[in-house]
Amino acid sequence: MENTSKKSFKNYIPRIILLLIVIGAATYAYQKYKYNQSYETTDNAQIETYTVPVVPRVGGYVNAVNMKDFEQVKKGQLLVDIDDSEQRLALVEMEAMYQQMLTDVESAKASIKNANMTISAAESGLKTTALRKEKAQKDAERDAKLFADNAITKRQVDDSKSNLEVLNAQYDSQKQDWTASKSRIDVLSSNLHKAEAALAVQRAKIEQQKLKLTYSKVYASENGKIGRKSVEPGQFIQPGQTLATIVQDSLYWVVANFKETQISRLAVGQEVNLKLDAFPDMELKGKIADFSDATGAKYALLPPDNASGNFVKVTQKIPVKIAIEGVEKLRDKLRAGMSLEVEVKIK
Repeated sequence: MENTSKKSFKNYIPRIILLLIVIGAATYAYQKYKYNQSYETTDNAQIETYTVPVVPRVGGYVNAVNMKDFEQVKKGQLLVDIDDSEQRLALVEMEAMYQQMLTDVESAKASIKNANMTISAAESGLKTTALRKEKAQKDAERDAKLFADNAITKRQVDDSKSNLEVLNAQYDSQKQDWTASKSRIDVLSSNLHKAEAALAVQRAKIEQQKLKLTYSKVYASENGKIGRKSVEPGQFIQPGQTLATIVQDSLYWVVANFKETQISRLAVGQEVNLKLDAFPDMELKGKIADFSDATGAKYALLPPDNASGNFVKVTQKIPVKIAIEGVEKLRDKLRAGMSLEVEVKIK
């Protein structure tokens, strides 16, 4: 009887095990379902921060490099000193040319002053000759009447006419000289304006060259840490060449890439649980701050073109910006590019 009971129990063991497995699987599935109803997750996420390239505005040979890899720097700190001897020589040449052009302007002003004095003298002489001419005209008319009345001789009449002709010729000559002087003033004034304009251009070039001289010193534009530098003393660098990168350590955030099928359940302000791969035991909190207006594929160097070739539908991912709570206390641990898991609380 006892053996029969043991056999019967052994027959039920596989069924009991199967039942337990089914119950366990059902429990796990239910918990997974409940979890999925309450959270959206992704492990495609990383820490982000601002990076600022260290870029020179002028080229030349490097005199000194005042930065090291991963070194903390402050805004305004001198990082790279570029040889400026050629720039200084160019400035000396420009300033010498400016002085020569300034002399030309002063000379043009003096010429205009002399020409104005000549015109004033010509105008005075012209007025005097005009008065003498007017008197000679009256004398000639008077002598002609007196000669008609036999009051004077013909020689006296001829002398009056001759004097009038001389004064007329003198007046015409002086008037031509006055007109020529006026025309010369116009030419000199035009030359002065050109010289002054050229002087202003040269002055602007000097100021620009002085500004270029300041560019020979490359300063840190922000607080942060130097990434890997790519410049050494004696190296020749070009304008716009990246010499290093400053990683700002004052602000960090998370960019998580969610599938487009998950986005409908996400909203700005939702609470987020963050787990860093580097510190799995450290619990971080955050909130959704914003959504990208384009999928991650659109930011690629070569975005996909579905209009050409064979189309294969692929679920796209949309970058979501997440603000980290208490980030100020985590600066020593957070690094840009760190991977982490993101869990957004839906309900």
